[in-house]
Amino acid sequence: MTGLAVALVLSSAVLHATWNLFAKRVSGGVGFVWLMTTLQSLIYLPLALYILVVDQPPLTPMHLVFVLGSGVLHIGYFTLLGKGYQKGDLSLVYPLARGTGPMLSTTAAILLLGERPTPLALVGAACIGIGVFILTGDPRKFRENGAAQGVMYALMTGVIIAAYTLWDKQAVTTLVFPPLLYDWACSTARGIILVPYALRHRAEIAYHWKLHRRETLGVAILSPLSYILVLTALTFSPVSYVAPAREISILIGALFGARLLAEGDARRRMWAATVMVAGVVALAIG
Repeated sequence: MTGLAVALVLSSAVLHATWNLFAKRVSGGVGFVWLMTTLQSLIYLPLALYILVVDQPPLTPMHLVFVLGSGVLHIGYFTLLGKGYQKGDLSLVYPLARGTGPMLSTTAAILLLGERPTPLALVGAACIGIGVFILTGDPRKFRENGAAQGVMYALMTGVIIAAYTLWDKQAVTTLVFPPLLYDWACSTARGIILVPYALRHRAEIAYHWKLHRRETLGVAILSPLSYILVLTALTFSPVSYVAPAREISILIGALFGARLLAEGDARRRMWAATVMVAGVVALAIG
């Protein structure tokens, strides 16, 4: 990975952990997904129009196929993540979801896309994975009330993360889809797909807007921005490097859980942080 790719991915990690803190506070369902998705489309519309008018990227029916596919995958992602946060702690659900995704996407990138990371990069990816499970902590947590369901939703979220990472990688590289325009189009597709749900659950949406307006706006702004940075890195870096490096956000999210949500156990998380930082350095050097 180049220095620019590392900077993009680490900046994305900070933004990603921050919007997940907001999402945990809301722990909303599909109505929340539609609300923040619609706000995303409106907020980023001027930039998307600028790219369309100035750059005039060539768009084909295949671009639409990728937009719709990513829109469906991200609906599943946000919905399952919200369910996980309803059932489990941020410091449990977030590491599992974020750790499962890159391990799967890195493996798939090697097997399906023919990427060949160096041995040092593979060691870095393994360190990040080890750090993820150290952060998860005591396995007895899984038997606590609601924790098992939180783990289940987190693992399902991780599978979807792996799927959309590989899918979106093809969109921004093979199809040369501008990252910001692609993310905006996918957000718009999600909003349109969920319109029937939104019409039937207006009270749920009004509730979230009334009580969680600031968090909803925070997710709407930071979620696309964090992913646009990752998509930009993917345009010139392999998935098998970018996907694991993103997971430094787990450290930040775990610290948010310890400091802001009183989930505790900071010493264990610092050990995990050391392992994860070593992994990121190994990826950058490799």
